[in-house]
Amino acid sequence: MSGGEEVFIGSIDQGTTSTRFIIYDRSAKSVGSHQVEFTQFYPQSGWVEHDPMEILESVRVCVAKAVDKATAAGHNVDSGLKAIGLTNQRETSVVWSKSSGLPLHNAIVWMDARTTSICRKLEKELSGGRTHFVEQCGLPISTYFSALKLLWLLENVDSVKGAMKKGDLLFGTIDTWLIWNLTGGKEGGLHITDVSNASRTMLMNLKTLEWDEKILNTLGIPSEILPNIVSNAEVIGNIGKGWPIAGIPIAGCLGDQHAAMVGQACRKGEAKSTYGTGAFILLNTGEEIIQSNHGLLSTLSYKLGPKAPTNYALEGSIAIAGAAVQWLRDSLGIIKSAGEIEELAMQVESSGGVYFVPAFNGLFAPWWRDDARGVCIGITRFTNKSHIARAVLESMCFQVKDVLDSMHKDAHEKGEVKKEKGEFLLRVDGGATVNNLLMQIQADLLGNPVVRPADIETTALGAAYAAGLAVGVWTEEQIFSPGEKMKKDTTFRPVIEEQVRKKKVESWCKAVSRTFDLADLSL
Repeated sequence: MSGGEEVFIGSIDQGTTSTRFIIYDRSAKSVGSHQVEFTQFYPQSGWVEHDPMEILESVRVCVAKAVDKATAAGHNVDSGLKAIGLTNQRETSVVWSKSSGLPLHNAIVWMDARTTSICRKLEKELSGGRTHFVEQCGLPISTYFSALKLLWLLENVDSVKGAMKKGDLLFGTIDTWLIWNLTGGKEGGLHITDVSNASRTMLMNLKTLEWDEKILNTLGIPSEILPNIVSNAEVIGNIGKGWPIAGIPIAGCLGDQHAAMVGQACRKGEAKSTYGTGAFILLNTGEEIIQSNHGLLSTLSYKLGPKAPTNYALEGSIAIAGAAVQWLRDSLGIIKSAGEIEELAMQVESSGGVYFVPAFNGLFAPWWRDDARGVCIGITRFTNKSHIARAVLESMCFQVKDVLDSMHKDAHEKGEVKKEKGEFLLRVDGGATVNNLLMQIQADLLGNPVVRPADIETTALGAAYAAGLAVGVWTEEQIFSPGEKMKKDTTFRPVIEEQVRKKKVESWCKAVSRTFDLADLSL
């Protein structure tokens, strides 16, 4: 990655609780960034919404401020910015009017559980029950995926029904909403999504990478309200007037977990875990779609260009990871900032027999129980807030272990996962990985090394890499060669004994079993 003139790639990273814009130079180093948190709406128990206009404004602010910061630091962003990439929270669903450009409802967030009754109805009606669509799209029927959220909007919101009748309705995930607005909005904005985001709707055929007509017919969803599907690395269109970076091409788009796969340079047989609001573990299975027998999803890893091969993945999604720390902060007031949890948890040697399962809106992989609700068990008079803080950190690591155990079972059945020096390495990234105690607990519970890169914001980096690849700033070889990058990694190695690990895992499984069938506890 050598070069003469200054060259920059920008990356919009639109997450579940915050938006950021990062500007990278040719050596993939950040030269300016800005981050903004936005409002979480909880209209009813189990419901989670965002305001699409607030998200759009957060992007506008982040772009303007990051450009200002990079310019103030002496970088000529105006002439050097070659393209931007975009990465986003997946499955979160937006419907809007083509003519007015305004949303017809708040965005329904990926972890929202309001579609439970629609899921139950479909499971009863369709021949394969929960797995009816798995063969085509790789996903079980679950409240998690966008198709169900769209069905709920079509059934329950009059303005959505009206726009549909008039041919004025557009649907998209957050990437689609942003691209439409960035490229002109109602004045001719592009209605586009990418293969990775499309693979999370439950509507895309994993083999053809197109909307599956059979699924659309079964669910009664018209294809004309859906965006066109493109690859992860290609020039999509230019940013329209009124934006601080007007005229710059959008050249990369990936769902956040797929972007992290690129940012972590995960080739076939390699896995990564991203710790954000939720936690997401993906294992690159190469050009083969592997159907899981152990509760995982078959999904896309990435497709880095229209003619590039498609890499697939096995994925385990965990709804609540960092969100449990936010809950300790915002709802219980046990900590004042997320960063305090490490110090509080380190005041005790162990969780004192306390196990916390954050099934706030049900459990995702590998359990798939939307009737589960959170529990905290093993509490005695001895328990204090440090034990609870430690149990919250452990809950993230136990959930990741559950997913990786399932992954290894699937991978062993279908072909080996890649090991280095005879041991499996888990690459980690995301905001929560700054917590050294969390990373040590993760290594201890896995019994395998955990590797944290020097730059933990690999999601934004992955979107930048995809865009840079499309406009010739980087080659695939440069992106995927470990080289210097790996030398700055931090490795956490397990220190507890196998016996202790086994006992802890047994207790955790007992705690998980106590969360089932609690959704109808009366208020």
